[in-house]
Amino acid sequence: MPTFGNTQLKLLERLCNVIAVSGDEGEVRKIVLEEIKPYADDVKVDALGNVLATKRGQTRSRKRMRVMLDAHMDEVGFMIVADDGEGIFRFETVGGMDVRHLVGKQVFVGKERTPGVIGGKPIHLMNGDERTRKVPLDGLRIDLGPAGKAKVSDRAGFATRFRRAGPSILSKSIDDRIGVATVIELLKHAPSNIDLCAAFTVQEEIGLRGAKVAAQYFNPDLAIAIDSTPANDLPVFDGGENITYNTKLGLGPAIYIADGSTLHDPRLVRFLQETAESQKIPYQFRQPGGGGTDSGAIQRSLAGIPTVSVSVPHRYTHSPISVARVDDWKHTLNLLHAALKRITPALIAKR
Repeated sequence: MPTFGNTQLKLLERLCNVIAVSGDEGEVRKIVLEEIKPYADDVKVDALGNVLATKRGQTRSRKRMRVMLDAHMDEVGFMIVADDGEGIFRFETVGGMDVRHLVGKQVFVGKERTPGVIGGKPIHLMNGDERTRKVPLDGLRIDLGPAGKAKVSDRAGFATRFRRAGPSILSKSIDDRIGVATVIELLKHAPSNIDLCAAFTVQEEIGLRGAKVAAQYFNPDLAIAIDSTPANDLPVFDGGENITYNTKLGLGPAIYIADGSTLHDPRLVRFLQETAESQKIPYQFRQPGGGGTDSGAIQRSLAGIPTVSVSVPHRYTHSPISVARVDDWKHTLNLLHAALKRITPALIAKR
């Protein structure tokens, strides 16, 4: 198995601490290119900004499988849309977010990472109706102070810093920097039996856009989307048992069966399950429901591509800070590495 320790956690910290809101993924792309160029046979940045890398296998098989690994580089955040003067700026959200999470949160704006805060009316000045209503997005502003500068279309992201807390990781953008770090590690330890096609994609949070282009470029035999999925594993409000969880922290990688955009290939689902059990790696099934990963776009590319998704569970998705478990990430990396070494053409030869 690949080594797992402080080096991998430091890489994840670097990835999480930069800001790369959809459509402006350059800071993550820079780290990815720095990490993978010594290990890949071919590296390309396409017109959309995807990083597309290939590590060719060494076996003399008549037909090595082309396996695409996908992780998206972008994160949810904000776009400046108007200047109200005196350092006050109107903004729109980029990607799905709950406006209730935003008031009072610190942000960095633009390439200069200008510090600011998302401001709203304080409770002292609200009337009774305002105290019970959901705050509308158009009632919020990003405040950079009188000297603060920003341009229309500048991106802004949460100013949260990565932190390790015992068995947990606390950070913004775990979705999907933990997937990016995983694909980097798998490329560095690529097995010889396959041609590994690593796609670090853009604009997942606004419609899986980069993944479709990447799949068309690679034309793989199969694909695995590696992401971070919401864990709905907290107690319910009435104190009863939560029977509607989709994943839980501490149970290992989440193998998808179905989500809002994909019915995942049952051959690949069974293959990952069998690999986990043979290697004694803990795993869980991501319960069917909404949401989705880049697999939704990859599956429907070209003439169709067999796909499956594997995610690290985390709490508080698309908010200023999420929580994941270190061991869940370690087991995800180990499961995927073990699975890649076992792939042969027979895996998808029959339905």
